Amino acid sequence: MPPVSTPPASVAGLAARFAARAEDHDRAGRFAHENIADLRKAGLLGLTVPERLAGAGAGLERAAATIGALAQGDPSTALVLAMHLIQQALIARAGSWPAGLADRVGRAAVAEGALINALRVEPDLGTPARGGIPSTVARETADGWRVTGRKIYSTGSPALAYGLVFARTEDAAPRIGNILVPMDAPGVRVVESWDHLGLRASGSHDVILEDVRVPHDHAVDLRAPEGWRAPDPDQQAWNAVLIAALYDGVARAAQDWLVAFATARRPASLGDSLAALPRFQEAVGENARLLSLDARLIRAIAAEVDRGSTPEPQESGFLKLNVTENAIAVVQRAVELSGNPGLSRANPLERHLRDVLCGRIHWPQGDAVRTAAGRAALSL
Repeated sequence: MPPVSTPPASVAGLAARFAARAEDHDRAGRFAHENIADLRKAGLLGLTVPERLAGAGAGLERAAATIGALAQGDPSTALVLAMHLIQQALIARAGSWPAGLADRVGRAAVAEGALINALRVEPDLGTPARGGIPSTVARETADGWRVTGRKIYSTGSPALAYGLVFARTEDAAPRIGNILVPMDAPGVRVVESWDHLGLRASGSHDVILEDVRVPHDHAVDLRAPEGWRAPDPDQQAWNAVLIAALYDGVARAAQDWLVAFATARRPASLGDSLAALPRFQEAVGENARLLSLDARLIRAIAAEVDRGSTPEPQESGFLKLNVTENAIAVVQRAVELSGNPGLSRANPLERHLRDVLCGRIHWPQGDAVRTAAGRAALSL
């Protein structure tokens, strides 16, 4: 059962440290600040920053291996890092940012461990990926922009240095796009609203922006609404691969727990371990099959992107959907086999189950992937 890739020993050590803390953070729904501090010390916030800015210049394959390994320890922390790595990689590739600003954000990630994430979802809009105009407004003034609005599901918000805020202008024909907002700017406020079933330590709270001032050049990508209709292949691929790697990591943690449980558990009525039962062997083998295929899919797509052959968005959507559904199946099978111990809060498997189900929520969602593929196949 090959993993996505073999991560450095330092990453595996971080994953073990995160796993030891994960239960406490999950129960309290508390953001794992110490995990983020460990990522900073390890230099991982500069992983996808270009080498010319003193970053590691890593491609998608290495980023996926890192996220997959860390997710086996704590997927909430892995999600925060994944979102950051995606944004840093896209900034380096975009070419639309003012060069000085892009370099400043990259250097801050390397030197200070400055986190960034896109703040896109809103209470009324939902995810912009399904269309619509954001309610968040960016008003242009003589000295820059004033940004006002509310963002929800803002992963990593307690630790972000920058938020890439999706907003609309006040023009008669509004433009929409991204405004870079320093999270310590006056008028930015985090409301601790995140209280979900899974990924409870991800700090995906609400962010309130009240007349926040930012310079003119912080409007890094404003377009007419129709300019956002077609998905960006690079963004779709990076997002799909890292999200897939994250939930693959959760499934691997569940499989490891199941193997240890089946090997150690020796019911008196059986006279042997559960691992001796053919139905356990078949189920664990089926999990191994799915995990092996998922690892190959993740590596293959990541390698294509790193070679400059980014797949079409539809293919990236297929990857994300296949891997997350397989990951859910792996964890659910582990719960079914283990019975009550699998659902006991004394064991991590019930947390893995809650976490892995979040894979269905991340974009692109299953219905969108299938509908887009169906319309393409039907030439609609």
